[in-house]
Amino acid sequence: MRKLILSAALVAASVFGMTAVQAAEPVVGKEYLELSNPVPVSVPGKIEVVELFWYGCPHCYHFEPTINPWVEKLPKDVNFKRVPAMFGGAWDAHGQMFLTLEAMGVEQKVHAAVFDAIQNQRKRLTDKNDMADFLATQGVDKDKFLATFDSFAIKGQVNQAKELAKKYEITGVPSMVVNGKYRFDLGTAGGPEGVLNVADQLIAKERAAK
Repeated sequence: MRKLILSAALVAASVFGMTAVQAAEPVVGKEYLELSNPVPVSVPGKIEVVELFWYGCPHCYHFEPTINPWVEKLPKDVNFKRVPAMFGGAWDAHGQMFLTLEAMGVEQKVHAAVFDAIQNQRKRLTDKNDMADFLATQGVDKDKFLATFDSFAIKGQVNQAKELAKKYEITGVPSMVVNGKYRFDLGTAGGPEGVLNVADQLIAKERAAK
């Protein structure tokens, strides 16, 4: 019995220790990196949190159930935005699809379905016509999608997204950037929950600095 009680106490202490580590203040150079050249935020006056992702990334897909509830509870002084990472090939195709859906105002409605189609149904969705056919099953107007996909405005947004990724100096996804100053990911932050802990504390840091 004494051994069982001791074991239970050790487990409790271990869990408490893990929680304490997760809640500890993140250290620059360890849990996150400070960008040498800060990137201007898209909405002045608000603290910006950017998630760089790719629909073809399984880590991004598995991060969704953790980050989505967190995003829904963000305070009004925080602006969250997703930016597609584009390193060529399928990355570019999926990124352009995301930007097209965002421009059409339907991205939030079909975001999960697109992720599921690529990750679970093994659909490539790298050809714009295949994209349009699939999205039509989700209630997205096919002709409007194709016209928007090929528009000058979307091509401009694709270039902007690529430039942002360069300025953020990302090498993989999912990556997070707070207020154009601090970058971190699953590896540096210690997993999905660690990412949100680092984000929360850096948001608080930026709020206190105002």
